[in-house]
Amino acid sequence: MTKWNSTDIAPQTGRTFIVTGANSGLGRATTAALARAGARVVMAVRDLTRGNDAAASIDGLVEVRRLDLADLASVREFADTWEGPIDVLINNAGVMAVPEGQTKDGFEVQFGTNHLGHFALTNLLLPQITDRVVTVSSTGHRMGSIDLDDLNWKTRKYRPWRAYGQAKLANLLFTLELQRRLQADGSQVRAHAAHPGYAATNLQSGMGSHWFDRVGAISNKILAQSEQMGALPTLFAATQDLPGASYVGPDGFMEQRGHPTLVGRSAAATDVAMAKDLWLASERLTGVSYPSGLRANG
Repeated sequence: MTKWNSTDIAPQTGRTFIVTGANSGLGRATTAALARAGARVVMAVRDLTRGNDAAASIDGLVEVRRLDLADLASVREFADTWEGPIDVLINNAGVMAVPEGQTKDGFEVQFGTNHLGHFALTNLLLPQITDRVVTVSSTGHRMGSIDLDDLNWKTRKYRPWRAYGQAKLANLLFTLELQRRLQADGSQVRAHAAHPGYAATNLQSGMGSHWFDRVGAISNKILAQSEQMGALPTLFAATQDLPGASYVGPDGFMEQRGHPTLVGRSAAATDVAMAKDLWLASERLTGVSYPSGLRANG
């Protein structure tokens, strides 16, 4: 049996996708595959120069717009200036195991970028989304836990990998609660999540540690699959007919390599009560709430 690949994507002509963090790695590979399938892809990037360089290397209908997920003012500007329907929003951008730091709004940088920035962006754009939201998580969610009293690591000793795990767990809980709310509203819009397994991207060289960066570079050459393979779960979640709140990852050893399939998640990632509590906490932190009146979407 032939396994699903990007060449299996049905024609996407006339459909609009937004991909965050699209100037490199998984985002660039996702953008290229969707553009080849005929989609209009908006590359939402922090660095316009790098974004334009990436866009120039991609064949198809792509455009670049500035979006800094670590700055809620930038998120609001992106949403306020958007016009027209969006078929699919792909929340792809992220940072991994970086040194302790804060976003412009004072959030721990991994939680603020990977979760809160995408949380705000999604809710602000949701009235214009007609098909689905896909949020990129990680197998790293399994080492995460949610501390509602200290989401931004102000009282706990900061641990980069634990903070990453919390942010990636938050991505899955966000997807769970978003799907619940959409379904309760009678909306046809769906929320999905995906993870790339172990893919060779610039994440492994941006952790702020010379030792970790060297190990990451070596591991990328020996163990990792390509960014094109790593993008397949996201592309599958973005284009295939799946039940709401589906989670897609690679089908190979320990979900680290292979072709896309539906995968499981930790018990913590299925905690409905925590998903609701995290959502409310995220609304308080960002000042952005779930919009009403979505029944007509889709």
